[in-house]
Amino acid sequence: MNIFDDLGSNPYPGRGIMLGLSADGKNAVAAYFIMGRSENSRNRVFVEDGDGIRTKAFDPSKMKDPSLIIYAPVRVYGPNTIVTNGDQTDTVYAGLTKGLSFSEALRSREFEPDAPNYTPRISGMMTIEDGAYSYQLSILKSAHGCPDSCERFTYGYASPLAGEGHFIHTYETDGDPLPSFRGDPKTIELGEEDNDIDTFTKKLWDALNEDNKVSLFVRFINVADGTRHTRIVNRHE
Repeated sequence: MNIFDDLGSNPYPGRGIMLGLSADGKNAVAAYFIMGRSENSRNRVFVEDGDGIRTKAFDPSKMKDPSLIIYAPVRVYGPNTIVTNGDQTDTVYAGLTKGLSFSEALRSREFEPDAPNYTPRISGMMTIEDGAYSYQLSILKSAHGCPDSCERFTYGYASPLAGEGHFIHTYETDGDPLPSFRGDPKTIELGEEDNDIDTFTKKLWDALNEDNKVSLFVRFINVADGTRHTRIVNRHE
């Protein structure tokens, strides 16, 4: 599927993670975006933090509740780049330091405690080592909106195909309460023009709903030598 068309037709996918391999087979590709409906959610920017990024209040005087919206979406541990929509980034990072796998580390977590939405926790991890590339995605969500039942799904992609990626997001679309993402991660196409990080970043940003988009992170990692290139776009600059 075409991720730009998919995003363009959806007013509120919430937060989303896309991982894949560029069409030329050279770069591991990661993208993470956040959206917001409330003033508190929209009052954020992405800022670089070492090898990763973190969210920060654009106007600290307007920050009402930092829980669930201030966190480090991206962290790097060895050959692994972790991308998530919450503080489970730290959970995965800590788990890796203790020898746990991506999925094992996430067993201690579940969906967000934001009734009645019970926002899913979505997570991804890219691993590049000795010229080999693989990635994983995870979603932890409530069972049909029931706060007493957590469904856990992990997807692994070894030796991914060039020009292909997988995309997962928190909500099916806008609503009240917000309906959780359903099904497996979406398989998406990465075209030849998407080999250019600036072109890809602009197309993603332009596809997001103008009223609700907040911030976008894109990273290309050269599979052969590990060179990283990062782009950040914020609604509030």
